[in-house]
Amino acid sequence: MGKTWRVQDAKARFSEMLEASLVNRPQIVTKQRVETAVLVPIDQWLRLQRMTRPNLKELLLAPEARTDALTAPRRRFCHRSAPQF
Repeated sequence: MGKTWRVQDAKARFSEMLEASLVNRPQIVTKQRVETAVLVPIDQWLRLQRMTRPNLKELLLAPEARTDALTAPRRRFCHRSAPQF
């Protein structure tokens, strides 16, 4: 991975951190010594997103049902009791 930045340093020197992420590697931001965020170039981010999203072929060939991703969620209806005559 790239350089690690404390959140205060990342805020104060954001343009330097941005340039470092474009030229070098992803830049890690820590808060209270815990890694909390990563700054990556947009092309790398889009590539990572595409890798995690299944395509139609993968959905159709999957052993388990994956229809939840293809259909809209059902609405909840309130059922009223039948009127008494």
